[in-house]
Amino acid sequence: MLIEKLAADLKQAMLAKEAARTSTLRMLKSAIEYHKMEKKQESLTDADVTAVIKKQIKQRQDSIAGFEKGGRADLVATEQAELVILKAYLPEELSPAQVEEIVKAAIAEVGATTKADMGKVMKAVQAKTGGRADNRLVSQIVGASLA
Repeated sequence: MLIEKLAADLKQAMLAKEAARTSTLRMLKSAIEYHKMEKKQESLTDADVTAVIKKQIKQRQDSIAGFEKGGRADLVATEQAELVILKAYLPEELSPAQVEEIVKAAIAEVGATTKADMGKVMKAVQAKTGGRADNRLVSQIVGASLA
């Protein structure tokens, strides 16, 4: 399970005295525990843990954008390092070409013809990708395909 892998990696990072990796994994472990308490569950599935990781990645991406606007290169570098560590725990992302194929299949399956059908197509694509595609990319491809 993903939680066990995270715990093992945290222990290994602590033993190797990798400060950045240790702090990032501790933060992730804390976010997972918070999610567990929020959902009032004893244990989380890998899908739940993946959702927490994606949320943390989104936070890092937003922080990077804000720090770049503020001219804080030091903080941008820190956030980018954390982003790399977090992304290592996600399943491999689909390439844009693979996403495009899935979108075309979903459009045909749903029978979408206009941008008004975008929600139906997005739902079908997300079900097929299983979280292995960036939603921004999916949205762009769906929008372009329905234009």
